[in-house]
Amino acid sequence: MAQHKSAEKRARSNASKNVRNRAYLSSVRTAIKKLRTAAAAKESEEKLGALFTQAQSLLARAAKRNIIHKNNASRRIGRLAQLIKSTTR
Repeated sequence: MAQHKSAEKRARSNASKNVRNRAYLSSVRTAIKKLRTAAAAKESEEKLGALFTQAQSLLARAAKRNIIHKNNASRRIGRLAQLIKSTTR
């Protein structure tokens, strides 16, 4: 347990940030899952493009906010783009 006043405040702020980050990361995962299931179901290019744009935006924002590492976001975006490219051929 925290002994100092500043450590107690840090524990409180960490807890609130953890809740916020988990919620955001959950939305990122949901967007990726929607895109992957749409690609597996061979949806139209327009729908895949819209889902990809949304997932890419969420991933970039998560990297900007340091929820995930920027290289992690870049790698995921690249793999999703590769998935879209292979399914639209």
